[in-house]
Amino acid sequence: MSLGRKVKIGFIPLADAATLFLAVDKRFAADEGLEIELVREVSWSNIRDRLAIGHYDAAHLLAPMAIASTLGLNHVRAPVVAAMNLAMNGNAITVSPDLYASLVAAADGDLADPGVSARALRTVISSREKRNLEPLAFGMTFPFSTHNYQLRYWMAEGGVDPDSDVRLVVLPPPYMVENLAKGHVDGFCVGAPWNAVAEAMGVGVILHPGFAIFNPAPEKTLAIRRQITEYDPALVEALIRACLKAADYLRAPENREEVAALLARPDRVGADVSALRRTLEGRFGSSAAAHNGYLVFGDAVSGRPAADQAAWLYAQMLRWGQARLCAEELRIARGVFDPAFFDAATGAAPIEAAPIAAFSGAPFDARNIEAYLDSFAIRVPR
Repeated sequence: MSLGRKVKIGFIPLADAATLFLAVDKRFAADEGLEIELVREVSWSNIRDRLAIGHYDAAHLLAPMAIASTLGLNHVRAPVVAAMNLAMNGNAITVSPDLYASLVAAADGDLADPGVSARALRTVISSREKRNLEPLAFGMTFPFSTHNYQLRYWMAEGGVDPDSDVRLVVLPPPYMVENLAKGHVDGFCVGAPWNAVAEAMGVGVILHPGFAIFNPAPEKTLAIRRQITEYDPALVEALIRACLKAADYLRAPENREEVAALLARPDRVGADVSALRRTLEGRFGSSAAAHNGYLVFGDAVSGRPAADQAAWLYAQMLRWGQARLCAEELRIARGVFDPAFFDAATGAAPIEAAPIAAFSGAPFDARNIEAYLDSFAIRVPR
């Protein structure tokens, strides 16, 4: 593949794909000598499969999926490079109005505190068990996703075992709201703008933004098939530069209305423009104040992938039984988040990534993952 050839990229209709949309629509990619074809997908499994067999050259991908794909976890081994963090954070946990009312009644403290809400959830579950009611169901986008890990971490800190006390079900992001409205799930964790859409429709209440659980959490990556990175690194660097220019454009307040309208198009995200506007403003709910950490689009600092980010994601996989602790697998996982292409594209001195911190529990130490895992009372046994 050489510069000037079409690059085919799959994406899921989410706000955190905005830099890819702008790279095409504002011709930042064309200025780098690239012709990009964006393909809208419904599910993450579709993107994974089409990336694996070469139908896509690159993808807007869940950060943990890049590691899982490279390691061949629950699927064929399909090595990719997470060349750039397209977005950090951006998720939220949303619950039905009925569950929210139950949590309010059970809470001992401020429900905005994830520890308080998690313990309230434990109380609600215990009450339901005594009445022989069905377990609560929560939607998440994919097993190898930050959404899954945020739900699990939050629940476990309140004494809820996510593998036995509730049902976790996989739902594509655009279908989350419909399933909550129909009562098929009692809550979900998904990326913007679908939490805001649920709240605007009156079918959901945003309980916690994702950054209240983990911060900063690697959310979406620009995943590129490893074969391409090996024989055409110049293309990878050009794509990174186009996305960085797009990120600069969308962060400018004077461009917010234009970007929101672009995202609202049916061939992009296809959601209500007001919900998308609030997302770009950093508002994760109808009444929430703006927060600059709600959804962070990858720039010259946050866009740089780091091996410790990959190690942290790998540790979440280990905690929940998705992988086995293996020095070689850890080495491979760390290598997925390779900053070499990003550094070459920017020409700037590397800046160390901020450590990922959770609202509770032991701090993560990439040099001693075993001790980190042993600190948790609830986890899948080794």
